[in-house]
This record gives sequence, structure tokens and C-alpha cells, in this order.
Amino acid sequence: MVRGYQIEKIKEKLIDTLRDSKTGLSGTEVAEKIGVNRITMAKYLNIFSAEGLVRQKKVGSVTLWFMQEGVDKLSFPADIYQVKNRFMQYLLTGSHKEAYNLLRNSIYSGADQKKLITEVIVSAIETVQDSFEKGKTGKSEKNFFDGIISSSIQLFTLAEIEADSKKNAVIFSADTNGLLLSQAASAAFHIGGWKVSQLGDMSSAIDVMFDIDLQKLLNKVWDRRQGLMVIIVFSSTENGLKFFSEAVNSIKMKFGKSLRLALCTKLAKKTKAKADFVTENLETALQWCQTVYETSQL
Repeated sequence: MVRGYQIEKIKEKLIDTLRDSKTGLSGTEVAEKIGVNRITMAKYLNIFSAEGLVRQKKVGSVTLWFMQEGVDKLSFPADIYQVKNRFMQYLLTGSHKEAYNLLRNSIYSGADQKKLITEVIVSAIETVQDSFEKGKTGKSEKNFFDGIISSSIQLFTLAEIEADSKKNAVIFSADTNGLLLSQAASAAFHIGGWKVSQLGDMSSAIDVMFDIDLQKLLNKVWDRRQGLMVIIVFSSTENGLKFFSEAVNSIKMKFGKSLRLALCTKLAKKTKAKADFVTENLETALQWCQTVYETSQL
């Protein structure tokens, strides 16, 4: 954990050091300004170069280091819409490296990571899904785009954030259409300090034994039933909402009022599935869960 914390601090200092340098700095100069051993700094510079954060240029016998283009041009929250549009451009042209670097640069530039997820990642998921449903995108293309988005979501799970043992969440999708949204939600809850159990696509678990299976899981991941446990289900179908809501509601008596159910679906206004909260918006779900947690602590 210390090592991960140290490398993030070095990244921040490196950005500040190189941001205003038009002619670049040598590895020795960078090490001196940041206050890190020259050999250690050389190792980090190579790592950051592979990540696309910095680039190098050989001038005679000296290697000069520069920030990659775009790192020093982002200012938040003003540039969130610029990032949203650029990410979609990179995604639709298959420019996965540029897409990842854009998100890394945004994180390094101080963007609200939950906003990046709810406004950039979720928008991309919905755009790709909509294009596929309208026949503008084939299955192969959609899978390719989904792969880039899924890998992009992983960037947000790398941060070593200490989870609050009283903030627990089990997140899954009732079908393949909601899988990426459930992954995005898991990353957002992780950033918010929740202890997250991501179950992926649970459509294959639709059977009469699911409630027992779920109880076993909750007993394992919900340590001594401390604090709040929220189960968040993503579904694009009424059948999926109905089955999983009934399964969760059937075990509520055994776990008490600290167990809550939230459904995320485009069918929010039409569904008859019963839950503590139903919404079509991930950001709204995040806000509701945080409010329920804060209220439970009063």
C-alpha cells in the first residue's frame, strides 16, 4: 500500500514539474526537483512512459523528458464535456491507448473520478448500446468497444482506497446489457469508500435456489452485519427486475432494515418490481445510497 501511495505522489509531482517545461528536463533534473534518487526516478520515468504519461526525446547524449500532449491542458470541472467528447471519438475510432491516456490525464489533473464515471463512461456505454440496438453497430464492433470501456473502468479501481466497513454493496447485472453499467457502478462505489462485491452478469443464476445462494454470499462478505448493505441490480428487462427483486425481498426479514435494494433500469417508470429505490440513473443511485448510509448513522 505504501508503494502504491508513493507512486501516485510522484506522479503528481512529476506533472507539476514538467507541466511548464517547453524544452524538457533531463532525468537528473527531474529527480532533483522532485527529491527522488536519480536511479529510482529513472525507473519511474520508464514506467510512466509506458503508461503514456510522459515521453522522451534524445538530444545528443542527453535524454529529455516531456509531458505527453494533453496532460497539461485539462482543467476541471470545466473540461468534463471536452473529455466526454474526446473519449467517444477515441472509442469509436478504436484508439484505445488514447482513450486510456485521456482518462489517466483527467485523473492526474484533479477531475472528480465519480463524475468521470457517471458522465464519461456511462455516456459511452449508453451510446454504444443505443447504436447497436438501432443496427448501426454490429456485434463484433460492439464487443470491441465494450472491451475498451471495460478496460477503461479498471483504471478507477486501481486507486488504493480504504473501504468503510459500514458501507457495503453487492452489485450485479441481471443480463449482459447491464454488465458494463454494473462494472461502472462498482468502480464509482469503490471510489466513494464502499466495500464492493461485484458479481458480474448473474442471468445464469435465475433459479429457485438463488435466494439461498445470496444469503450465503451476504454472510461471507458482510462482516458481522456491520452498518449498511445495499444490493444494486442492473437490468434491461422486467423479468430480470422481477426475479431478483423478489429474491432479495424474500430474505430481508432475516437481515433486518440494514439490507436495502436498489434497481437501476430504463424501465424505472414502468416496472412493478418492488425495491427500496428504483432509478434509471447511476448518479442518482449513488446519491441515494450515500444518503441512506448517512441517515443510518444518526
